[in-house]
Amino acid sequence: MDITAIAKDLFQAAVDRADPARAVAGYFAHSPLPALESGGRYFVVALGKAAVPMMRAALNHIPEPRHALVVTNPENRASVDGAEVMAGSHPVPDEASAKAGRAILDFVAEAGTKDHVIALVSGGGSALAIAPSGDLSLADKAAVNQLLLASGLEINQMNLVRQQLSDLKGGGVLRAAHPAPVHTLILSDVIGDDLRAIASGPTVAPLSDRAGAKALLENKSLWDAIPEKVQHHLSQPMEPLDLPASENTLIGSNRHSLDAMAKAACKAGDWDVHIVSDQLVGDVADAAQEVIAAAKAAPADRPVALLFGGETTVQLSGTGRGGRNQELAARVAKLGATELSGNWVFLSGGTDGRDGPTDAAGGLVDGTTWARIGTEADALLQNNDSYAALEKAEALLMTGGTGTNVADVQILLMMPAS
Repeated sequence: MDITAIAKDLFQAAVDRADPARAVAGYFAHSPLPALESGGRYFVVALGKAAVPMMRAALNHIPEPRHALVVTNPENRASVDGAEVMAGSHPVPDEASAKAGRAILDFVAEAGTKDHVIALVSGGGSALAIAPSGDLSLADKAAVNQLLLASGLEINQMNLVRQQLSDLKGGGVLRAAHPAPVHTLILSDVIGDDLRAIASGPTVAPLSDRAGAKALLENKSLWDAIPEKVQHHLSQPMEPLDLPASENTLIGSNRHSLDAMAKAACKAGDWDVHIVSDQLVGDVADAAQEVIAAAKAAPADRPVALLFGGETTVQLSGTGRGGRNQELAARVAKLGATELSGNWVFLSGGTDGRDGPTDAAGGLVDGTTWARIGTEADALLQNNDSYAALEKAEALLMTGGTGTNVADVQILLMMPAS
């Protein structure tokens, strides 16, 4: 039995369940569009890594008169009949992201009382479209974003801060579109599916306020490292926000993909299947220990499939290249080499097909991987150079962009020792 191939098949099942076009089409098949008043128009805006397929599917169900705008990442950019398509930058926003953010706000601001705004939101939107608040510059936001990405903060904590530096995030689309009603279809890349955190919540209320962002940065010892203008902005009082009402519908998530992997594992053979956790978060070193502990607690007399979902973090202490999934895979390879027996493989991958600033989706390791990395293995891991480590062992998971994003999934397949 080729358990490496099975692990890849289960990962593909997770990606397929999060297929954005299928999710959007499924929604419209059961939910009719709101009727427009005479003279009304549909304004359709798609933001995120899955924006192109979500928009294509939506336009099959949305009649004229309509206007459509797509903002996605450069890799997933493609033409969409009847829509303008723009690309921002990810994971660090740039001038293209700023242009895209202002374009979204200007686009929905054209909607009037007779019109209806339909937003299609997926992961990655926080960086792909930005609209710095007040007198903050792109450089200010970029500096904060780079600090957040290297800080080890969880995604909801990063988004809490990002929202307070933006006119787009934390309900910005609602404010710009008012008085037009807004209905949003959401593909979640956030563990726990807090709608305020997905793409930093452009159509929902913010996670907190400026004071909350300041307190978080201070508590995490990051306050002194952010630009002075950002400190000044977050120190200013805010007027209470009175956001217009909106309707938000979750059409795909990490948990849905975990359930799909479990079904696929049951069909793939006589596996004892367990969804161990849909909250594999926190530092990768701790997550690796959690994976190994689950493996050691599993039955040893039959084939076992342990499934996880989440989004870990990496405390950067080195200058290497990699991502959270690659580092998690490398750490499991190291621990598993001495603590696990039998034939086993472990896969950790980002469902968007990209892990950190690399061309890999993650890593796929087994009991021989750590030895195949060689004598440099510990030094590479200490330098956060998981890409180079896994590349040496031919253990990188390479999928290319998938067009979707529901965070990360992990698969541990174990066969009993002969």
